[in-house]
Amino acid sequence: MYTPPHFAVTDRSRLLHLIAAHPLASLVQSTKAGLSANVIPLYWVDDGSELGVLRGHVARKNPLWQEADSAILALFQAGNGYVSPSFYPSKASDPRVVPTWNYALVQIKGALRAMDDTAEVRAIVSHMTAQHEAGRERPWHIDEAPADFMQKMLAAIVGIEIKIEQISGKFKLSQNQSAENQAGIAAQLAAPWARGIIDANQ
Repeated sequence: MYTPPHFAVTDRSRLLHLIAAHPLASLVQSTKAGLSANVIPLYWVDDGSELGVLRGHVARKNPLWQEADSAILALFQAGNGYVSPSFYPSKASDPRVVPTWNYALVQIKGALRAMDDTAEVRAIVSHMTAQHEAGRERPWHIDEAPADFMQKMLAAIVGIEIKIEQISGKFKLSQNQSAENQAGIAAQLAAPWARGIIDANQ
């Protein structure tokens, strides 16, 4: 990923914060048939290794998990948006400005491992739902579903784990602009995507 130094983020806590806030990853996998892409929620787990792992699950019919040990690229992206030259207060005195696009992105390279043990798959689903149900007044729990139904659902999916070999971040947030222009951009950007950028940048 091309990353000019002023857009590079190496603080792992900021990268993991973005992943936790925006877990829906774009997965690009090198398979025997060529490149393959999937969109799957993934969660960072501290397994005691240097960089940790990502875990999630896919449908059993999805061929992704059958390519064990294949190289894989996971992309996590927060909000993004077009930046108009009109957002720059400096344009009033210097018209030498052009449009750009702001975004925050974490890229992870790793190796894929399938997790087909029922207990492992159940743990992955429990972890995912616990994270997303945490803010609800009455969080849903996997045990609320009938046991036979849940067993059938779990049998239809396979857990996946990506051993992280490299993690990098590119937060293109107009750091190369003056403080005045940065303030102008922040004031103009619409809240729906700006919230994602702000969250990722904390």
